[in-house]
Amino acid sequence: MPKRILQGVVVSDKQQKTIVVKVERRFTHPLLKKTVRRTKNYHAHDESGAHKVGDVVSIEETKPISRLKRWIVVEAAKG
Repeated sequence: MPKRILQGVVVSDKQQKTIVVKVERRFTHPLLKKTVRRTKNYHAHDESGAHKVGDVVSIEETKPISRLKRWIVVEAAKG
């Protein structure tokens, strides 16, 4: 089974080796036929600590690292 890769914006880098990434998804509401935006925060493992608030990063699904972390930072996204 392939690992999911999501793209989002870093909203917190206050923890050691951990960043919080806000991922936004868009979908069409089934009844109203209107585009809806939903956001979710993911805790991701950032070994180097190089990513700061406002950076756009890609995160990849992985085995559990801690109670909240199940994602790792793959790279800073282009664009």
